[in-house]
Amino acid sequence: MFFKRRAPLPAGQRPALERDERVLALASTSDGRAVVATNRGLWLPDREGPPDVPGGRLGWHEIHKATWNPPRFAVTPAEQLSEEDGYLVMADLPELVFALDEPGELPAEVRSRIVRSVVHTSHHVLPEGGGLRVVGRRVSGVDGLSWHVRYDPDTGPDDPGVPEATAVLVAAARDEREEPGARAGAA
Repeated sequence: MFFKRRAPLPAGQRPALERDERVLALASTSDGRAVVATNRGLWLPDREGPPDVPGGRLGWHEIHKATWNPPRFAVTPAEQLSEEDGYLVMADLPELVFALDEPGELPAEVRSRIVRSVVHTSHHVLPEGGGLRVVGRRVSGVDGLSWHVRYDPDTGPDDPGVPEATAVLVAAARDEREEPGARAGAA
C-alpha cells in the first residue's frame, strides 16, 4: 500500500502545537496561508487564540459549524457569553471564510471532529415562548462533558422563567448522560 506524504508547512506557518498535539490534516489558502486540523482543534490563519493557547486554535468544542463549498471553507466559531451553574451560555461569532486551493482531507477531518465532539443535543420549546438548545460536548484533554446552551434568537437568558427552565433542562440532559456531579466549562 502506498501512502502519500504530506508536505511540511513552511516555518512561518507552523502553529505552536502542544506537546501531545498532532497534525491530522492541512490545507493552503489561496493567499498562501495554512489551515491546520489537529487532535486538539483547528488552527486558523491570522486568528488570535485564547491567552493560554499560542496562536489561533479553536478547540473542536468551540466550533458551532463548518461548511465546505469548494473552494469556500467557512467556520462559525462559538463564544462563551456566561458561565452558569452547570453549563456555559454560547452564541455564534461571525463566520470566518477561507478559499482553499488544495483542501486535501481538511474539510472531511474538520466535519468528523466537530460531529464527534457532540455527545448530546436537544432543542426545547419553553412554555413562556422561545426556545433553547442543550449540547453536551467532549473537550480534548478533559474528562467528562462540557454542557452548552444556545438560546433561540427570540429568547433572552434573563427572560422571566428562562434561567430556571434552562437549569432544569440541562440537569435532565446530564442525568440522561449519567454524569452526576460533572462540571460545566471544563474547557
